Amino acid sequence: MLESIFHAGSFDLLSVALAMITALILGLLIALCYKMTDKSGGYLPLMLAVMPLLVAVIILLINGNLGTSVAVLGAFGLVRFRSASGSAKDIGFIFFSLAVGLAAGLGFLTLAALVTGLVIMVFLVLEKIGFGEAHATERMLKITIPEDLNYNGLFDDLFTSYTRSSRLIQVKTTNMGTLYELTYRLRLKEAGSDKALIDALRCRNGNLNILLGLVQKEKNEL
Repeated sequence: MLESIFHAGSFDLLSVALAMITALILGLLIALCYKMTDKSGGYLPLMLAVMPLLVAVIILLINGNLGTSVAVLGAFGLVRFRSASGSAKDIGFIFFSLAVGLAAGLGFLTLAALVTGLVIMVFLVLEKIGFGEAHATERMLKITIPEDLNYNGLFDDLFTSYTRSSRLIQVKTTNMGTLYELTYRLRLKEAGSDKALIDALRCRNGNLNILLGLVQKEKNEL
């Protein structure tokens, strides 16, 4: 069932056509999965659709030739060197397409289909349940204080009253060094306690700027 359709390194037109069509269909499924979970657009879905086909063709052309393998490896290395870093999700889908194209090029069509179906199912389930996303009560707090205030432990009692956890992320000087801008990551005890926390913070920082918002999705780059 999981055997290659190619035998003893010999190819026939029907087998090659079947491998290429399978790679293209699986590539389209991968691209569709990406588009369902990413609305930013761009050319990446298009490339994900054709990448398994291209990789399958390259594997068919190599066919055990060591010299061709080294040349292809050098070409892939050059492409990677010239390309900008992408998000973890984009790089993951690219490797997904490469793996499927490799399996199809080697003739393991059933394995390629099984891997595609399993990975897409797992990804969609994890995306649906919000795996890895910020909690609904998590907030990013940016608060400005005068430079003469010692920010260490300045808001600990307020955080104890209104949050389950708090962490100082960043300290930045602003307004020609006369003010500090502190960035915290908080997890509120109650989802609707934003205003009460802001009112308490205003009394502590002299009514300077306060920004309390949802945690932005981070673009993890590889």
